[in-house]
Amino acid sequence: MEFEEKQSLKLWWLYILLAIDAVIVLSIVLFDKGGMSFETLKANYFAPFWAVLLPFAIIYLLQKNKMTLQIGTEGISYKYFPFQTKLKLLSWGNIEKVYINKYNALGDYGGFGVRSRLWFKFNDKAYILNDKDKGLQIEFKNGKRLLFSSNKIDELEMFLINLKTKYNIQAIQ
Repeated sequence: MEFEEKQSLKLWWLYILLAIDAVIVLSIVLFDKGGMSFETLKANYFAPFWAVLLPFAIIYLLQKNKMTLQIGTEGISYKYFPFQTKLKLLSWGNIEKVYINKYNALGDYGGFGVRSRLWFKFNDKAYILNDKDKGLQIEFKNGKRLLFSSNKIDELEMFLINLKTKYNIQAIQ
């Protein structure tokens, strides 16, 4: 009996903003007062084109990040590729509480991705990879907290209820 979810950042709107920026930059470089000649571009190592293409490449690489979350009888495992290549296991013995929590990505954590809670609450960490407002909240016995966003919140909630009743795991609230 295991729950698994894979997520990645969806930044389609950022491509639109970058495309508008690219059109503006390239129109200034190529068409303003006759534009830059090929010799000038070559002397500048094609810097305007690199300035336009580099943000697209960075956003593309960011979208290749994948977070895997697995919940089973021994605990909760997760990895955030490419930063973590192996699953990290959080055993039920170290966990105080696990529950579904409502959060505000911008107000509580300042955005999306791997974030620490705002207002100097360094014990709270979150993996927010979607635009939903509910996720899996984990509270550890040492006071630290960890939040995972989820696209399958109803399925996750039913799985936690089944896991708690079948294996009598006290950490699941």
